[in-house]
Order: sequence, then C-alpha cells, then structure tokens
Amino acid sequence: MIHVRLLAFCLLVVAAMLATGCAGKTGTAQLQGVNDTMPTADQAPALAPPAQSATSLNGPLDPFASADEGDGDENDPWEPVNANIFEFNLKVDRYVLKPVAKGYDFVMPDLVQVGISNIFTNLRFAPRFLNNVFQGKIKGAGIEVGRFLINSTVGLAGFFDLATKIDLVTPEEDLGQTLGFYGVRPGPYLVLPLLQPFTVRDFVGYVGDVFLNPINWLVVPIIEIDDVPSVIAHKNRMTSSIIQYGARVGEIVNDRSRNLQKFQGVEEATLDLYTAVRNAYLQKRAQAVRE
Repeated sequence: MIHVRLLAFCLLVVAAMLATGCAGKTGTAQLQGVNDTMPTADQAPALAPPAQSATSLNGPLDPFASADEGDGDENDPWEPVNANIFEFNLKVDRYVLKPVAKGYDFVMPDLVQVGISNIFTNLRFAPRFLNNVFQGKIKGAGIEVGRFLINSTVGLAGFFDLATKIDLVTPEEDLGQTLGFYGVRPGPYLVLPLLQPFTVRDFVGYVGDVFLNPINWLVVPIIEIDDVPSVIAHKNRMTSSIIQYGARVGEIVNDRSRNLQKFQGVEEATLDLYTAVRNAYLQKRAQAVRE
C-alpha cells in the first residue's frame, strides 16, 4: 500500500482536468499549438510537425505574443483567480524571498551557487531519464545516464557540471512533456500559491515526477511503500519533511539569488507582468514538447 500526502490533491486536479476537457480526445488530433490536442513538449513520432506558433522553434520567446492555442481565453479561463494568486506570489517574492536572496548572494560565492544548482539538477536524474524512455528517446536517455555518471563521480556529486563542458547535453524531459507527447492537451493555465506556473497537464506531470524520483521513497521518503526500505525510516516523517522542505527552500533561495538582476530587469521593463509570464511560460512549454 502506498501512502502519499499529495494523493487527495492529485485526484482533485485530475478531476478538474477531466471536467474541463483537458485530456486528449479520442481519434486523430491536430497539432496547432500550446493548447492544441497534441501539444507540446514532446510529440509522438507518428504525428505531423505542429504548425508554427508566434515564435519559431529556434527564435526568441515573445512574452507578449499570443500563446497560439486557439482563443487566448481558452488558455486562461481561471485568469481572475490566477491573477490574484500571482499578485500574492509576487508580494511574497518582493518582501520575503528577494531580501533573503540578496543576503544569501552577499555571503555565498557565485561558484558555490552554481555548484548547488548543479547538485539539485543531478539529483533529478531519474525522472528525466525515465521520461526519455517513456517517449522512446533512447539517445536522450543514454545521454542522461552518461551525464549522471560523469557529474556524480568526477564532478563531485554533481557540484561540477563536467558533462556540459564536454558537450554531453540533451533537452530536459519531464512527465508533463511526456503526457503532451501522447496527446494530452495542456488544459487551462494554472497559478498556485508559492509554486511556479503550470498548465493542468504540467501540474499533474509535476506531481507524477515526485513519484518517479527514487530519492522520495528510498532516501528521504515522502512516499511510503510497504516493505521497501529507506535511508530514513518511514516512521521518521518529521525528519523527512524537514529535510525535503529545507532542501526545497534552499534550492529556491539559491536560484532566486542567481537571477536577481534578470528578474529585476523583467519587472522594470514589463507593464503587464502577469500576461508576460503566462505567455512566455506557455510558449516555452510548447517548444519543449516539440523538441
């Protein structure tokens, strides 16, 4: 029996996905963009290439362009609620996260910040590898294995990304992209408190990737599977929670610190930040599915 703390939330999200018609329809679907039936992240090999969106695959993302998935309102039917949550997240960033990140940036050398980011990326090897396999991208799966072995050994547990230095790179895959590969539609744009933007499909994938990472049930278990041992015993839930949430907060602060100037420039140059972030996210995810 598996005990998962996020199970109820996942069921609600899946129910919403079905209710809003986010799941891929039966029959042949047409690829037209981010909200189209066969969207995004990693298209099935048998599908025809998607129509060009507002941005070409190799061109820069335009945060003010239409998401090119049909009517814009269909991409964001929950905009009033999303916009309010976005404003809440923005205030948390402005008054809590950003000041903490500035202090962190003052005391933490850039080299260490990059190394910490590399470690977290290395720890998420398993979901990336499995999603390459799920999509039949054997070359990508092999590259992920090579990157993990090199960075985990010569790269000192992932602190140094030596694999990238020798040009051993491949697009990062996640379960949201895998769902898109098999025809699941993105569904409505979704903003949740204290989390990154999503579509409904991408949020389901985000939760699913938690299950795919063995660290979450073999090392620091937030998923409990009977008869499967873990480094930290299942009964020590408090210890697991502290480590998991502490690591996540540390990663967020580290990433925010590395992007202080970038985020500042975006905020100062953008009048409608909500729309800019939404459109850039939808375009980025559509491009990721097509790669």
